[in-house]
Amino acid sequence: MVESKYRWRNRELREQVEVLDGKRSPTILLKNATYLNAIFKKWLQANIWIYNDRIVYVGEKLPDKVDQTCEVVDCKNSLLVPGYIEPHAHPFQLYNPVSFAQYTSKFGTTVLINDNLQLCLFTNKKKAFSFIDDLKSLPTTLYWWGRLDSQTEIIDEEVVFSNASVKKWLEHESVIQAGELTGWPKLLEGDDLKLYWIQEAKRLNKKVEGHFPGASEKTLAKLKLLGADSDHESINGKEVMRRLLQGYMVGLRHSSIRPDLPQILEELKEENIPNYSQLMLTTDGSTPSFYENGVMDHLIKICIEHGIPAIEAYLMTTLNPAKYFNLEHLHGQIATGRVADINFIASEDNPTPVSVLAKGKWVKRDGKELDNRYQINMDQYGFQPLTIDWNLNNEDLQYSMPVGISLDSSVITKPYSITTDLYRDKLDDDVDECFFTYIQRNGELRINTVLKGFAKNLDGLATTFTNTGDILLIGKNKKDMCTAFERMKEIGGGIVISKNGNIIYELPLTFSGHSSELDFESLIEKDKEFKKIMTKFGYRFNDPIYTLLFLTSTHLPYIRLTPLGLFDVMQKKVLFPAIMR
Repeated sequence: MVESKYRWRNRELREQVEVLDGKRSPTILLKNATYLNAIFKKWLQANIWIYNDRIVYVGEKLPDKVDQTCEVVDCKNSLLVPGYIEPHAHPFQLYNPVSFAQYTSKFGTTVLINDNLQLCLFTNKKKAFSFIDDLKSLPTTLYWWGRLDSQTEIIDEEVVFSNASVKKWLEHESVIQAGELTGWPKLLEGDDLKLYWIQEAKRLNKKVEGHFPGASEKTLAKLKLLGADSDHESINGKEVMRRLLQGYMVGLRHSSIRPDLPQILEELKEENIPNYSQLMLTTDGSTPSFYENGVMDHLIKICIEHGIPAIEAYLMTTLNPAKYFNLEHLHGQIATGRVADINFIASEDNPTPVSVLAKGKWVKRDGKELDNRYQINMDQYGFQPLTIDWNLNNEDLQYSMPVGISLDSSVITKPYSITTDLYRDKLDDDVDECFFTYIQRNGELRINTVLKGFAKNLDGLATTFTNTGDILLIGKNKKDMCTAFERMKEIGGGIVISKNGNIIYELPLTFSGHSSELDFESLIEKDKEFKKIMTKFGYRFNDPIYTLLFLTSTHLPYIRLTPLGLFDVMQKKVLFPAIMR
């Protein structure tokens, strides 16, 4: 199924053979190349012939025919490694799949395996598939997951993730895995529809990715029996070993909310792992500013700095994921028949490329990014600015619920008993609590409670950047919460902060209230600005963007706001139902 994404026509295949026969010239000839041979795990010398987007020969010979259409590059001052693979990307984390792909490619990450959740939630299947197909024109290669659940509790889950819809996603040629399995507790409890989808993925020769934070040995074994192939939720070396011993492919994560890689690597060295073939690296959909210094190249560098053999570090982002996803005939190696994704690096210990070829096209040359930005009209795929045609009323900001939500980290929450007097328009600054309101995007349902541990001096914040796509209002001052909401309506969705009646920050998210049309570099600056403001207001964890996103997600403990109401994740029940406005 995957092969059809790069199924060269008979004519193209014949042309590639003609290059070897000397009847046709390569389009690029890389002479005197020292390249990483992923099979022998050695640096070898070769000449590399490329015809359009494919490597047609790697070896000692030079082509018999080289005409004026062929670009000849002397590689004597570079080392060549395969394009890097990000096996677990969330491409709608303020950015969008196009801006993320363009940005990652200049750091040598030329293959992205992407979450399809927002495509399921914010557009229809027909438009989503058209979007995926149109992205094939990018130099970066984009593959996709097939989600089996919403990662939260939504009212129409059985419609969005119907049997017919999930199967169509799994059958799509660009979808190479099912998951991630955020709904695994239901699977263990007997959800046979999920088990059927996993069986379908297996029948289609596609992988199943887990999402098993804190899972015990027995739980991991059960989920392995039910079809899970990999997991990326290890936060220490012990958890990595637990997964390896149960036969999992393990993603070592280093992200904006879990920057654990250095610790994991140090603990793994103590285990004296004999090989690294069951390991790959991931940034797990970090927020924009995390990528300021690189993408997969940054993780490779961390591995090398912590004593991982350099070649093994490169393989964890090239051959290992390619083999795992059954893509080794296309990616992960500099070898005949593979897609021409090649990074040119200055030295073995510096994985950030000087030049990058992606599908045989230069996206970076001699340290300079080439101006080949891809423009796409997202409106035609259903990603439009939000139209919010309702207004807040006095009842929307009335608070009487006895149970609030307390932040323990960027993404972990716990319930607590509210003792603060909430019958007023402004909370005191010395109280580490904020008014907290959830309102369904269409304005029909709401929930009012209190959020503790988020920010001490935040007057008003409004956001549509949530897992469900609904609206959150947070703050100590009801007037500023309303001011932020009104501005958020005007810009078509996004993140807005108001203080003393003035808008001090706004980030328009014009693609369904979830993603920005800004280029990635500009988005990095907006992300840094937001984090600086939130830190000033008393936010004390790693990533406030992820906090906003996950306040409505039910795949992590312990308590969340959902369209159904205040939801206990562990007990899987609604504590207080949402009410009609």
